[in-house]
Amino acid sequence: MSKTVYIVMGPTAVGKTSFAIALAKTLGAEIISADARQCFKEMNIGVARPSIAELNEMPHHFIASHSITEEINVAFFEKWALEKVDSLLATKDAVVMVGGTGLYIKAFCEGLDLIPAIDPAIREGIINQYEKLGLRWLQKELAVKDPTYWAQGEQKNPQRLMRALEVFLGTGVSIVSFQTKKIVERPFKIVKIGLEMPREQLYERINQRVLDMVEADLETEVKGLQAFYHLNAFNTVGYSEWMDYFDQKISKERVIELIQQNTRHYAKRQMTWFKKDPAIHWYNASSVVPDQIL
Repeated sequence: MSKTVYIVMGPTAVGKTSFAIALAKTLGAEIISADARQCFKEMNIGVARPSIAELNEMPHHFIASHSITEEINVAFFEKWALEKVDSLLATKDAVVMVGGTGLYIKAFCEGLDLIPAIDPAIREGIINQYEKLGLRWLQKELAVKDPTYWAQGEQKNPQRLMRALEVFLGTGVSIVSFQTKKIVERPFKIVKIGLEMPREQLYERINQRVLDMVEADLETEVKGLQAFYHLNAFNTVGYSEWMDYFDQKISKERVIELIQQNTRHYAKRQMTWFKKDPAIHWYNASSVVPDQIL
């Protein structure tokens, strides 16, 4: 049997964790999370981290393993995950990776485009301006300074826009010029498994999950993270929606509605991303079992 990494992906709330555990048990494998937020030990309820019982079923990695104050990004994950897979495959035939952060999974499978290190002060300046002047300012800056990216990149995602502006200001070259699309060959086989279900069913699961999070006292968790509100990692669904509530601008009911709505939108974006990859084998999340994969 060739050394293999099985990657379980799909939208939030589709049931990736439970299936990944079942698959790992069948394979005698350990699990690596490919989630950009579950790795932070300070964030638990709002990122839908696997339960203690689930974590105890099989060894998990990149779960509550780092601090929100650390600079965790796609380049960090690629390096970290490759090293972890290398160590696990030294004694096992398979590893299971599971998550919904498409960019992390893509970097792990194909490699990252080689963008040189940028002075952190440049990014700090961009963030400060964005916080003061908003998305419209950011869009205008990109349209003028890097029309090449503006013509083909995402125009409403502030994180992507800030990254593109950061690279241009730091190098004088469009981020597009670094995107060579050259895929790196990995020394192991990769099997991509996509989980999906009818949209109405998924949205019902998302809405209920948010209610469960609130019942588990997500509000208190978010309050306890006040010292980290300025960090990029905090700007995520399930957390940022509470700010206006704490400022007494909206009701708690409205917070819940916003988290449900934003989570549904996020799930839609995840599926749009994953559906672009023809190498993913899709299965019905409600009925798939490990034997179908192996």
